[in-house]
Amino acid sequence: MPKIEIYTQWGCGFCVRAKALLDSKGVEYTEYDTTMHTAKRAEMVARKPDARTVPQIFVDDVAYGGCDDIHALDRAGKLDAILGL
Repeated sequence: MPKIEIYTQWGCGFCVRAKALLDSKGVEYTEYDTTMHTAKRAEMVARKPDARTVPQIFVDDVAYGGCDDIHALDRAGKLDAILGL
């Protein structure tokens, strides 16, 4: 299984939708809550310098963007392969 990571923030509807999609795929992921952890937000930006919003999803250290991006990958039939399904 690939390493899946998601940076989130409390109260973020897009984060909830992105996690729901990952949950529906039955994959395990590590969630980093950036709400009160500015170091995690800085880490996210260091990994993806143009990232200014959450969620940000990484699979095996490759940035795939946010909620809309992974939903688009899913609609295109590409997300399962990325997630190792």
